[in-house]
Amino acid sequence: MGIMGKTGGIRARRGAVLSVAGLVAAPALVLGTGTAAQAASCSAGAGPYQKQVEKYLKRPVDGRQSTADCTAIRSFQASKGITPAAGYAGPVTWRTMKTITAQKAAGKNPNAAKNCPTNKGRIACVDLTRQLSWIQDGSKLKFGPVPVRTGRNGAETRTGSKKIYWRNIDHWSTLYDVSMPYAQFFDGGQAFHSVTKSMYNNPGSAGCVNMRPADAKAYWNLLKNGDDVFVYGRKPGT
Repeated sequence: MGIMGKTGGIRARRGAVLSVAGLVAAPALVLGTGTAAQAASCSAGAGPYQKQVEKYLKRPVDGRQSTADCTAIRSFQASKGITPAAGYAGPVTWRTMKTITAQKAAGKNPNAAKNCPTNKGRIACVDLTRQLSWIQDGSKLKFGPVPVRTGRNGAETRTGSKKIYWRNIDHWSTLYDVSMPYAQFFDGGQAFHSVTKSMYNNPGSAGCVNMRPADAKAYWNLLKNGDDVFVYGRKPGT
């Protein structure tokens, strides 16, 4: 979601990101001494997606939580900004793994299904389902695809055809008191902009399309006011 503000006499809605605690229920903890103590704050029980997560992490697939399993799951969660990073094989962790798998499968042909229009010239495409974005010119890929972080449940990034209408390289959200570098607004307060957190940090943004700094900078250099944006799909978990 965004806010209204003035910069250079132009009123614009400003987007912002929101950091919120994870949605999975707090699992039981392993407490004690020795080996168990090393796993303190680690989920003692198997999660509902234990076997799937074990297979993804190339762990022995037995559906039972072990200290080694928990360590591997926690490492993955920490690297992707998933909270809580307690080693629990819950829905957020498994959903993230499936999203990453789909992103890798896209390769250099993210628009193979032709969901993003190819008759508009230069256009920025946002696939909410795979949490991917790219820039194409006709059917030619110009940049990407790159992972993005879109709106959380209840503050979803809106789908449909848009146009970039206002850009601010050093935008600041007064609502959330947060910097939004390389902001390019395309739908009210929703914009492409840079963040420093992981693209997989749950539960998502407040509606903007969050990007890694280098990717947001590339979008800034490749796009301009009036360029088309097309958002489609549905973010997993919304």
